[in-house]
Amino acid sequence: MKKKIAVLVSGGVDSSVTLALLKQQGHDLHAFYLKIWLEDELSYLGTCPWQEDLDYVTAVCKQLNVPVQVIPMQQMYHDRVVSYIIKEIKAGRTPNPDILCNQFVKFGAFYDVIDSSFDYVATGHYAQIEHGPDISILKKGNDPVKDQTYFLSNLSQAQLRRALFPIGHLPKAQVRALAEQFHLPTAKRKDSQGICFLGKFNFSEFVQAHLGNKPGDIIEFETGKKLGTHQGFWFYTIGQRQGIGLSGGPWYVVSKDVEKNIVYISNRYQDVDVHKHGMIVSNFNWNQGYMCLKTELDVRFRHGAAVHPSTLESYSKNGSGKVGPLDVKLKIMLKAESSQGIAAGQFAVLYDGDVCLGGGVIDQAF
Repeated sequence: MKKKIAVLVSGGVDSSVTLALLKQQGHDLHAFYLKIWLEDELSYLGTCPWQEDLDYVTAVCKQLNVPVQVIPMQQMYHDRVVSYIIKEIKAGRTPNPDILCNQFVKFGAFYDVIDSSFDYVATGHYAQIEHGPDISILKKGNDPVKDQTYFLSNLSQAQLRRALFPIGHLPKAQVRALAEQFHLPTAKRKDSQGICFLGKFNFSEFVQAHLGNKPGDIIEFETGKKLGTHQGFWFYTIGQRQGIGLSGGPWYVVSKDVEKNIVYISNRYQDVDVHKHGMIVSNFNWNQGYMCLKTELDVRFRHGAAVHPSTLESYSKNGSGKVGPLDVKLKIMLKAESSQGIAAGQFAVLYDGDVCLGGGVIDQAF
């Protein structure tokens, strides 16, 4: 059945193939490019590449004969995403801007921009969604490496009801092949590896511009010996390996003391018994609109293919019961110690098999 669909396009191969597939299916399509680049804030990093992205968007839409509109979202993005991540980083936590971008901008403020005549909003995310008569279920993408349900976990049921992910059933290699078959201008364009609003820019440079430098000590976790100095604890996250810059490694960040501005590291990361057993999670969003009462589920606490079998020990803030309202805290215990550190501020996302149930912010890791 022909639908009226708003398609979010970014200038990358994934959203381009999404647009082409929906066009092939005969839908009434309108493409939208969300401009969230903060030119003034990012001017210190050089020329913002949003124009290059938009050039690709324009070329793809012209080839497919789909009208495209640029929607300015800079202020919304700054107020709802950028300000939050800077606050969290300054507090020593590890936020995820991509989750917030999807929740507040792509499937949030953008819904308010378009009118109610649009049946769906489609994106190039690697995820799948099953629309039933009463509920929409978010499921993992077919490509386990590219699966992006972690970034979509905080969407509400109302947001999911209008969402489409046309390439979620495809592996990345096939998406590339389809781009070639459609002769899309983006077929050979490299994927962006950057954070939602920074693109190819360096995240550390962005943090430095907002928070500056604050020299402190790097200390070996096991011995208490000072091994070096750093320029601010906010440049480090639990489990980090790259960027420590010391010989004798590999070194990993295992803990941070925010008040004393100390970063603790270890080169025996597998043996360090901290931040690997479980987490307390607040503001959990059950994206189907109701709480799952199962006590054994899989959890992800960062983007990637790895999921961890876990037990939900408590649904209540005070630990007194297993059933409560949707906004209670969860205590999630891993069945086996993680090889990766768990960082406060990250999102914990729960899965029942391939079904993504939702996510919440990690208040505490232990």
